[in-house]
Amino acid sequence: MSGTTAPANRLLVVTAVAAERDAAAAGLAAVLPPGAVTTGAPDPATAPDSGPAPALRATVLAGGVGPGAAAAATATALARAEAAGQPYDLVLSAGIAGGFAPTAPVGSVAVASAITAADLGAQTPDGFVPVAELGFGTSRHLPPPELSRAVADGLAAAYGPVLTVSTVTGSAERAAELAGRHPGAVAEAMEGFGVAEAAAAAGLPVLEIRTVSNAVGPRDRAAWRIGEALAALTAAFGKLPAVLGVEAHHG
Repeated sequence: MSGTTAPANRLLVVTAVAAERDAAAAGLAAVLPPGAVTTGAPDPATAPDSGPAPALRATVLAGGVGPGAAAAATATALARAEAAGQPYDLVLSAGIAGGFAPTAPVGSVAVASAITAADLGAQTPDGFVPVAELGFGTSRHLPPPELSRAVADGLAAAYGPVLTVSTVTGSAERAAELAGRHPGAVAEAMEGFGVAEAAAAAGLPVLEIRTVSNAVGPRDRAAWRIGEALAALTAAFGKLPAVLGVEAHHG
């Protein structure tokens, strides 16, 4: 998917769980005017505000875990906003993720150059075949390159494909397989492709921003740094409005 690099006025951010939603919303709320950040989609029965609008309004949702839940939540939010006369112009998938070492270490930020459904396809005797090669649609969406690159630079983030999986990687062999099939991949999460599918259906550009809580590879819960990744998510979203060209609000 391609899209515009024009400034965003209304941003929809879709996370998986409440902790991610709250972390992203806190970062935005720290730099945007009061009332500019909400955690619920517009109600079609409620008239839009008649007063002066902030330069950027953001809705941050917890849409559920996995690409199916993420797609449904994103599509619903987009439809409700359209019906309320308050359509979004940029969609963003966000949350914590596994990072591919050494490119995206724990605590770092990753921004997607491509949003790829890494396990959507067929397993064959010769290996994995992506759904696109089977002739059944696509397994990749492309964020606007200038915008995604600018966001990565502004957040000092690793920049490369972010993989969407339905089953989190838990072995070194699986990590190596994914890295081999997706050169330059920076992170693995579970919702980006679902968010991107809904955005594409609505004709909207999409970004994906992740902060790294653990390395992609053998599952070791003791090594996860979820608190550190959530703090990094708040910090990243505190910088995002300026990267998008929106002046920070003070006081």
